[in-house]
Amino acid sequence: MGEPLAALVGLGNPGPEYEDTRHNAGFWFVDRVAQGAGASWRHEAKLSASVCRVRVAGVELWLVKPSTFMNGSGASVGALCRYYRLAPAQVLVAHDELDLAPGVVRLKKGGGAGGHNGLTDIIAHTGADFWRFRIGIGRPPPRRDLIPYVLGRPSREEASAIEDGLTRGLGVLPLIAQGDTQRAMNLLHTTGGETADGA
Repeated sequence: MGEPLAALVGLGNPGPEYEDTRHNAGFWFVDRVAQGAGASWRHEAKLSASVCRVRVAGVELWLVKPSTFMNGSGASVGALCRYYRLAPAQVLVAHDELDLAPGVVRLKKGGGAGGHNGLTDIIAHTGADFWRFRIGIGRPPPRRDLIPYVLGRPSREEASAIEDGLTRGLGVLPLIAQGDTQRAMNLLHTTGGETADGA
C-alpha cells in the first residue's frame, strides 16, 4: 500500500465555451466525483481554483479545478501543495490523453508531460512525482491540427466511450484514495482498451 491520496486535480479550461471540449476531460472527472458526493464547488482565490472537500473510502480529499486556464495549471497545483503541505505523490491529476483511444483510462506516476501543456506547467512547479489519471481522447486524423481537435467537442460515440472510461475511473478511485494504486492499475489496465494507434 502506498500513501493515501490528499487531492484530486482535474485539468481543463474555465468558461462555458470550453465545457464540452476534449481538453476538459479532467474537469469532467472531478465534476463526476463531486456530484456523486453531493459536494458544491467554491472559488479559492489563494489557490486560483475552484475546490470542494469530499470523503472517498474514508479518505478526505480536496477536489480541485484550476481557474488559470490549462497552460497555467502548475501555479494552482503548486499553491495547493504549499498551502496544505502536500507532497506531489499525494496528488492525482486527471487529464485528457491523446495517446489513448476514447474510453481507455490509465493510471501512472511520474514521467514526462507528453506534450500536454497542463502537465508541463505542473511539472515546472512541483516536479514530476505526482499521479496521473490519463483519460483517452484519441488523436485527430492525419494532417489535422491538434489544437482545434483538443478544443473541439467529441462525437457522440467518442463522448459515450469517454464517459464509460470515467465510470471505470470512479470505480477504482476508492483504491487510489487509500493508496492501493497497484490494485487500481491492475483493474484499470486489464479491462479492455487500446492505445490511440490501436496497439
